This record gives sequence, structure tokens and C-alpha cells, in this order.
Amino acid sequence: MINKLSALLNAANISLSDQQKQQLTGYVEMLHKWNKAYNLTSVRDPEQMLVRHILDSIVVEPYLQGRRFIDVGTGPGLPGIPLAIVRPEAHFTLLDSLGKRVRFLRQVQHELKLENITPVQSRVEDFPSDAPFDGVISRAFASLNDMLSWCQPLAGKSGTFYALKGVLPEEEIAALPAGFSVINTVRLTVPQLEGERHLVMIKAI
Repeated sequence: MINKLSALLNAANISLSDQQKQQLTGYVEMLHKWNKAYNLTSVRDPEQMLVRHILDSIVVEPYLQGRRFIDVGTGPGLPGIPLAIVRPEAHFTLLDSLGKRVRFLRQVQHELKLENITPVQSRVEDFPSDAPFDGVISRAFASLNDMLSWCQPLAGKSGTFYALKGVLPEEEIAALPAGFSVINTVRLTVPQLEGERHLVMIKAI
């Protein structure tokens, strides 16, 4: 697993420490083990998880600005846990409404000794955001419109929304609600992954 991950990281020009690689493969092993009972992901093969979950998450890291992030609808911790491992100086709140997923996240936090994540069980509309986050990340929302309308309070006036998408959602971008602007779209390259991946970065104006 470490060799496969190292090859993928080299192909993506990403440099990580041995400890980070151990944590990432440890996370995949936990995901694979818990998946049998908890049905956390449709991806069953651990080597495919390295491509479709780990690499697909961490290619976003260079574009994140700030130190406090919230991963909305994190599911089993994607992309929040891989991002927390590769950016240990930042803090990631992992928000999901399903108890079994949050129990899994707490176990990951415990076993991998991740001190920079906070798993929270809550619906996004019920989550109290007293201090806005630097970034609101999601790869699970149906549309940009939904993400912005539900998550607007989490980013305050200066935070950035990071939407992880497949094909660039041009119709959704054209239909952004008033008061928001796309500041960047990035075509992401994920080694050995079929299909397109894009990051859409949005700010309130």
C-alpha cells in the first residue's frame, strides 16, 4: 500500500513524510475494515481508495488558503481527513449528519492520533458557526446554489467556498445566487483516475 501510494504521489508531484504516508494508508485500511459493516463508501478495493479518495482529496491542498476549514457533508472524512494529514498546521471540522459516520471519524481520530480534526454530528443548517471559517469545503453537495445557500454563514464575509466537482459545472456557475462570485476554477489532475475533476472557488462579494 505504501509503495502504491508513493508511486501515485510521485506521479502527482506531491512530497509527503513517511509518517504522513503511514497515516494515509492507515486511514484507507480503517475505511476498508469499517466499510464492511458501515457501508461508508461504494469503493471496495483499497488500492482504488488510494486513487479515488486519497489522491482525489489531497490534490486540492495547494489551493486552500487559511488555517480553519470545515468539510461539509464529509461522509467518512473526505476530503477532510486526507487534507488534515497533509496539512497538519491547519484545523478541519468534519461535519456530517449520520451518527455511524461520525463514530468512524472519531475512531480514525483516535487511532491515527489526529489532533487537528473535530468530527461533529449535525445537519449543516443546524450547525452554529460563531467564528467564520477560512474555508468551506465540500465534494458532496448537489449544486453550488445549495452549497452557498446552506453554508453561507460558515464562511462569513471573507471565507472561501471550495467545491470539488467532476466536470466543470458551467450551468451552476452561471446560476450562482446574487452576492457571490467565482474567483477561480482549477482543472485537477489525479493520477490513474478516469473522468474530469475540477475545483471551483467562490467568495461572497
